[in-house]
Amino acid sequence: MSSVAVLGLGTMGQALACALLRAGHNVTVWNRTAGKDRALVAKGAIRATSIHDAIRENPIIIVCVLDYSAVHAVLEPVEHELSRRAIFNLTTSTPDEARSMSAWAEARDINYIDAGIMAMPPQVGTNMAFILYSGAAEDAFKENRPLLEAMGKAHYVGADPGLASLLDLAMNGTALGMLGGAVHAITMVSTKGVKAADFTRSLLVPYLNLIAEFIPHLAKQIDSGDYTKDVASKLSQMSIGFATIRKASRDANVSTELLDPLQTLIDRRIASGFPNDELSGIHEELKLSD
Repeated sequence: MSSVAVLGLGTMGQALACALLRAGHNVTVWNRTAGKDRALVAKGAIRATSIHDAIRENPIIIVCVLDYSAVHAVLEPVEHELSRRAIFNLTTSTPDEARSMSAWAEARDINYIDAGIMAMPPQVGTNMAFILYSGAAEDAFKENRPLLEAMGKAHYVGADPGLASLLDLAMNGTALGMLGGAVHAITMVSTKGVKAADFTRSLLVPYLNLIAEFIPHLAKQIDSGDYTKDVASKLSQMSIGFATIRKASRDANVSTELLDPLQTLIDRRIASGFPNDELSGIHEELKLSD
């Protein structure tokens, strides 16, 4: 069993600490705001009265705070005490922020790995959770993998410190788009008294699972650059169908704000001369010019 400090005890930080405690690790906890450690201490965590105490006896540091400004605010005052320690930063960031943080750590002889958590707090520590890790300190990842696995399946994705963040944000963008679409669908059917729980369980989730199987087909088209190969539905057809969904929404007094941007992209791709593309063709419309 390893000795590890968890810095940051928000909802996710507490979930990470709990998972490490369940796995039998010696866990020291610290938070800038006092009082958030009570439940963890009751479960066996060690309370640190200062960040110096938190890191003094722990060669492994887990950081999970609000943002990268908070990461710097937490670590910079103790930077001289972090040399040769392994820091796994599970704070949500942009790729550029992760790379900047990695450069800061490397200059101070800190073994730094950035990470992206692919789970909600209640899923942390279960077989549903997985966490992406990236950075030059691959040896630190390999050495501490058993500990990291306690929080979720651990995937090292490469030496680029920003890669875990990029993959994390891309997938979470997908999730938010899907969840937003689900809320729109539920709002539509609720106007006619359809119960959200019944609709979701019996129809919506099975349909979304079916549609998810179509994503690899779109990915293959994007990789090849050919958006017209084995097309199941042309953009010209999809535009009409999507416009109908939006009209039905407005007829039911439901806003189409979640749907309008996608209609704009579809119609712009058609106007650019590609009506026979699959939906994958809007990949070109999403690229910003330099």
